[in-house]
Amino acid sequence: MPPSVSGDFDKNVFINCPFDPEYTSLLRPLLFTILYVGMIPKIGLERSDSGETRINKICEMMRDSRYSIHDLSRLQSRRRNEFYRMNMPFELGIEYGCRQFGPDHFRNKRCLILEKSRHDYAKALSDLAGVDIKSHQDKPEDLILAMRDWFFETVGLRNIDSRTVIWYKFTDFTSSFYNTRKNQGYSDEDIEDMSVPEYMHFIQEWLKDQRVTAQGATVRVHAQTPIISTTET
Repeated sequence: MPPSVSGDFDKNVFINCPFDPEYTSLLRPLLFTILYVGMIPKIGLERSDSGETRINKICEMMRDSRYSIHDLSRLQSRRRNEFYRMNMPFELGIEYGCRQFGPDHFRNKRCLILEKSRHDYAKALSDLAGVDIKSHQDKPEDLILAMRDWFFETVGLRNIDSRTVIWYKFTDFTSSFYNTRKNQGYSDEDIEDMSVPEYMHFIQEWLKDQRVTAQGATVRVHAQTPIISTTET
């Protein structure tokens, strides 16, 4: 695999997760958290080029991302005669191969492996024994906790908000997102089935508005703060 050509290599986070509708309740807070802490999500659904093979697109995104998140919580088949979901462990294997056999700067790649419950992965991937894996119990709030702690512990981000703050910000965004889209004529189905690129666009716009509002409030506070003289008379 050729060296990365992306100038955002140190900020890109490749996402390896299920794309079924049932996972939307986890995918959306996952995307929000990555953007909230100032990183860049890279996910196969971000573009759809019929002339591009899926595996080549995935390899390109991995090549261009120092960080990756791999959710293995959907490995197990849930219905009779349903096959195991092997895309996620396959892509995790590619990521591991990058670190082991890729160019020197790939040695600095870091990944987060997620599961529903602790040690579930061992039933299907015993080779991962001893690897630090975080669980989310299929709960969006627990997912945000796992990601937030990983960004602090492993990625090295400092001065990031607590899990509680990020969770409340996500719920604020979700409420604003829904109400604004409804006012714009989106149906519930439009909102539920919205593409990943469009959803990320609305997250970015909301975060931008939040920063502008916060900066404006800071300016107003400074403008209203009286100057206290310490000169003795």
